[in-house]
Amino acid sequence: MTETIPLDAERVAQYLREHPDFLDAHPDLLAVLTVPHAPGGRAVSLVERQVEVLREKCKQLELRLAELIRNAQENDAIATRLQSFTRDLLVARDPAQLPILVETAMRDTFSVPQVALRLWSVSADFSELPCVHAVEASVRTLASSLKRPFCGPNSDLRPAVWLQDGGASARSAALISLRVGARPDAFGLLVLGSADPERFAASMGTAFLERIGEVASAALSRLTE
Repeated sequence: MTETIPLDAERVAQYLREHPDFLDAHPDLLAVLTVPHAPGGRAVSLVERQVEVLREKCKQLELRLAELIRNAQENDAIATRLQSFTRDLLVARDPAQLPILVETAMRDTFSVPQVALRLWSVSADFSELPCVHAVEASVRTLASSLKRPFCGPNSDLRPAVWLQDGGASARSAALISLRVGARPDAFGLLVLGSADPERFAASMGTAFLERIGEVASAALSRLTE
């Protein structure tokens, strides 16, 4: 006598996976099979449940598409601002005006509320500029160690004291090193601050900040020795 092996849910599921055309061959089952429907727990037909699942997937895709469109629009706006920033620095005839242009662009073009710029290793012709200060060795070392912009909370960041009110109101900050080409040593540091803790969150991408640093470095390198 052949032993009958009782069916369990896993065997049924495995059979259906191996025979995806089963319901095509037995369409009458679609009308009688029911599954619980999450809202209210009422039973619905398998076809209704499939429609609900597809609707939910479409909704999620629509939300994802809207997010992608919004991100693309924001990136396009930032790219336009970056182009304007680059153009203004390229047409500047007086190198002594470049630090002012950089700081003004950060505030007005990129809407950064707090900005500070410090340069060192500049030529004697520009040693009296407001942004040229004696910067302690530990901060110069920090600037040279940054391979990409730093973003994160202002947890007693030393360069943050250059910001307005000594950085007391800056909840988040970005540090952008300025260097000539691929040279390892930085000749300056651009500090951006915000009272919004998420403006320069540690998790944010730094691609545009890197571009800003590259453009600012190229322009301000005209002041170096």
